[in-house]
Amino acid sequence: MARSNYQFNKRQKELARKKKKEEKKQRKLDKNTIKSEENPDQSENEGENQ
Repeated sequence: MARSNYQFNKRQKELARKKKKEEKKQRKLDKNTIKSEENPDQSENEGENQ
């Protein structure tokens, strides 16, 4: 009977998790840049109100 390669599976899972996290981060950055391009005055004022 073949043995499972746990280290390989764990590494693949970690890489998939890291890739998903990076994609999510990139989508969030893209969303913010699009929003700031549409309303440049509003995005600047948001920081001042806090």
